[in-house]
Amino acid sequence: MPTSKKKLAFDNNKYLKVQRQEILKRIKSFGGKLYLEFGGKLFDDFHASRVLPGFQPDSKLQMLLTLKDDAEIVMAVNADDIRYNKVRNDLGITYESEVERLIDAYQAAGLYVSSVVLCFYEDNPTVKQFTQKLRKNGIKVYKHFRITGYPQNLVSVFGSDGFERNEYVETTRSLIVVTAPGPGSGKMAVCLSQLYHDMNRGIKSGYAKYETFPVWNLPLEHPVNLAYEAATVDLADVNMIDPYHLAAYGKTATNYNRDIETFPLLKTIFEKIYGSSPYKSPTDMGVNMVGFAIVNDAAAREASKQEIIRRYYQAKKNVFLGKFADETIIKEEALMGAVGVTTADRPVVEACLDKAKKCKERVVAIQLPNGKIITGKRSILLGAPAAMLLNTLKMLGKIDDHIHLISPHVISPMADLKTGPLKKENPRIRSEEILIALAIQASSNPLAELALKQLSKLKGSEAHASCILSDADLRTLNALGINVTEEPVGYAHKLYFQK
Repeated sequence: MPTSKKKLAFDNNKYLKVQRQEILKRIKSFGGKLYLEFGGKLFDDFHASRVLPGFQPDSKLQMLLTLKDDAEIVMAVNADDIRYNKVRNDLGITYESEVERLIDAYQAAGLYVSSVVLCFYEDNPTVKQFTQKLRKNGIKVYKHFRITGYPQNLVSVFGSDGFERNEYVETTRSLIVVTAPGPGSGKMAVCLSQLYHDMNRGIKSGYAKYETFPVWNLPLEHPVNLAYEAATVDLADVNMIDPYHLAAYGKTATNYNRDIETFPLLKTIFEKIYGSSPYKSPTDMGVNMVGFAIVNDAAAREASKQEIIRRYYQAKKNVFLGKFADETIIKEEALMGAVGVTTADRPVVEACLDKAKKCKERVVAIQLPNGKIITGKRSILLGAPAAMLLNTLKMLGKIDDHIHLISPHVISPMADLKTGPLKKENPRIRSEEILIALAIQASSNPLAELALKQLSKLKGSEAHASCILSDADLRTLNALGINVTEEPVGYAHKLYFQK
């Protein structure tokens, strides 16, 4: 595969324009009020930015900000996730903390967060404490309850123990963005419950769904859509041709199994609420216009193939850690075969493993956007990620490799501090720590200052590690915009190592 600088595949400005227009059009079609089920990430959508170079990670947030005077956010949260302190694997924080983080981020960006809906609610001290905390901070909280047989049992759904029992979420704006901290939170149920209550109150309102992937107007086997399957392999999501769309319009559209399986029931629920369904297919429900902003299909295909390889490595790591079932690797391998790639199509992997084999040490290799590959190996004082960063910054700054940017007299006391008073088992300096040390040296060392100025050039680089990295190192490399994969190799004879 090409190792030159990535080509843009996506026109972000066009996307913001057409996506906004489509949402406004849908609001108008329902008489001025729309519940928009918002799937995926409102910001930090790095998957989309990787498979569609040019897509900005905060594109959806920027689009909503153009509608901020008309929009309010309602967050749906599974009360069980709060009760049992469920943790987001990607962030390492509880769902409770994630709700708080998202509310702060939305409000800081200028969006109005009106309320939180606790779905599948049952009385519990932890949930009550969370409720009180939100209310003290000016966030309204509503309770929605578990409905027996939802959504199949329509008698229960529309009975006294169904939508009728749920508390009505008071809203004041025309666009109600229903979002969540993760899957299984109950977003759609909140939207449907609101439609039912609005109907009983004589309020005209509608429902639509906003999910970036799969892209409905790209072919089923397009690498962009297969990359979505690779990203959700643990959820068993499978892309499918929407049979209802094909029957209604004679046109193929790509959707996925869960929406297609539930559409007959949703159609019946819509008919119960509206008198007739406004949608003939699950694809009709969507307002996703991302496919219309792809300007370079070849670049999108190439980027998506690379993402599928990255997801393969991520699955191998999660299987090793016991987070994914063994068969997820088989699924990822099948997706790689479908797009015609192997791990050899990720050049940084071979460079990393060759170096590790030769030096018999842990190694991290990085491939810069211009194709140049640099490696770093673990030493007595430096972890492999820290060594890689120092070597790369020297190369980018054209600094002699033999020059110490950070004096050993600075690094040694840091290592002693870690294993001494801080009682850390690992004395080696991590990537964030080496950057902090470099910043301190920069005040008196012009070369250290020059090296720090190179950090922005790391964005969009690819890296591979010969073993599983610590969470701390991964966070630092990701923050620098580096896409990291790892070999599923842990510490010898240890099940636990300090993160």
